[in-house]
Amino acid sequence: MPLSMSQASLPVFTHALKNLSAVLAKGKAHAEAKKLDESGLVNFRLFPDMLPFASQVRIACDMVKGAGARLSGIEPPKFEDNEKTFDELLARVEKTLDFISTLAASQIDGSEAREITLTSPRGTMKFTGQNYLFQFVLPNLYFHSATTYNILRHNGVEVGKMDFLGKIQ
Repeated sequence: MPLSMSQASLPVFTHALKNLSAVLAKGKAHAEAKKLDESGLVNFRLFPDMLPFASQVRIACDMVKGAGARLSGIEPPKFEDNEKTFDELLARVEKTLDFISTLAASQIDGSEAREITLTSPRGTMKFTGQNYLFQFVLPNLYFHSATTYNILRHNGVEVGKMDFLGKIQ
């Protein structure tokens, strides 16, 4: 049986963001238990030319909400990029999950050949829906989720591979 675009996207997005939320919750608990100023973690970078922790979470969420919307043929919702705490980052993940839960499979299925154009400071990128999902969105979602995990792990938060992977279903 062929895999539909909705099957290849929505459950994967939901699973990844729920795992990201669980990792963030561990980061928050760690900061509270160690009486750390959480802004140190939220603003932490693994290397000076890398984006900080909060940006990693934002981009993971933006990949999901953008893909859900674009594959559905609708305009992505706009979120302000102003989160400064774990609670605000957790809320952003939840808001993203809430958005994608409103999308029906019928809106996404058949989007394999839909033309998707993204404009960024690096230029214009054109994709088919399938290439957008598999060659841009999913790699970015995993990259930024893994970087979030790695920043927390680097700073002593007790997270492991299974926190990143979550419960295998």
